[in-house]
Amino acid sequence: MVGANIKAETMALMEQRTAMEEEMDGIIQRLCRPGGPGLSGNLVDNEGFPRADIDVAAVRSDRQKLAVLKNDRKEITDRIEKNIHILHSGSKDLDFSLPQKRTAEGEQVPQRFFQSGSGGASSIENAAVAMDEDNPGRLPFAVFDEVAEGSPAARDGIVVGDQLVKFGSVEGGGDDCLRRLALEGQSHENRAIAVIVLRRGVEEHLYVTPRRWGGSGLLGCHIQPLR
Repeated sequence: MVGANIKAETMALMEQRTAMEEEMDGIIQRLCRPGGPGLSGNLVDNEGFPRADIDVAAVRSDRQKLAVLKNDRKEITDRIEKNIHILHSGSKDLDFSLPQKRTAEGEQVPQRFFQSGSGGASSIENAAVAMDEDNPGRLPFAVFDEVAEGSPAARDGIVVGDQLVKFGSVEGGGDDCLRRLALEGQSHENRAIAVIVLRRGVEEHLYVTPRRWGGSGLLGCHIQPLR
């Protein structure tokens, strides 16, 4: 009975976290819209006055809310992780389905808790319960502020608000970072590029393949440098 209660609590926590992440995504999309201030852009102009092209109060409110949600999400993730350890400590064969997850092609794939082969700490397939960690070693230098639906970038896992840490051999930003990113993409047409992004404070490792599709460009996204 205890195991069933913990399982039910864990499922409820995961639903709560999903709703929280959807709210975070909405805030990120607002902040990173074309011409927007981004997640950390300046709110004052060159003369030190509040920018006239944005609602400064609303931006500050969104950023504050995003920070609160990030902290709350980490607390929920910690609780989920603890529950998983408890469940696995009580059953070696524990294996139960979680909410369905869709692949880029639309296929539904069940996520499952499972115990590591070494019998150590539990893992979760497809990083369903990835821990939120700070990453002081590598800083993002650009943000994906537009990702076209059905584009190569979208199909390979890039979402609006992802902050770019590394794109193939390009990292660290600089005045010519957009040119270097374009050249990197063009030189890797139809070949996968290792990409590292920061998503809601968590480092994600992806592989993106620049390729021809029904829209413009090889990736179908827009990148804005972070200043």
